[in-house]
Amino acid sequence: MKHRLYREQQLNCDIETAWKFFSSANNLSKITPKEMNFVVRTKMENDEIYEGMNIDYYVSPLFGIKMKWRTKIIQVDYQKSFTDFQEQGPYKLWHHHHEFIPNENGIFMKDTVDYELPLGFLGEIAHSILVKKKVEDIFTYRYKILEEMFNKNTAK
Repeated sequence: MKHRLYREQQLNCDIETAWKFFSSANNLSKITPKEMNFVVRTKMENDEIYEGMNIDYYVSPLFGIKMKWRTKIIQVDYQKSFTDFQEQGPYKLWHHHHEFIPNENGIFMKDTVDYELPLGFLGEIAHSILVKKKVEDIFTYRYKILEEMFNKNTAK
């Protein structure tokens, strides 16, 4: 069964800053919980993403078990949105759309993740017991880190 996680966040920065940060795979480890041991394996000459780009990682999503993860950038609309798709990793499906909308306060960012676990019924049990909360916790962590990075000097 396919699941969807949707998050949004206002960032106090311009589109150039947001795009440069989020379109760089090397910054993913900065917004991923430390216990996941997230490491980008792909060596990039520059940080510019492009359609068809493959990015390889190591990640320990559960119980410290190290896994390979490969995503492909399947859509780029420069300084507006991009989408990554898991080609290899722990999910049967992982489709993550990132959207950036300039406004009077900076950038309104939207994340939409459609994902599905392998193993059918057993995957659904794992989702309800463990995985759903883990995915939500990852994005809650990201929210907190991004608040510190982009909004710490913004009056609330």
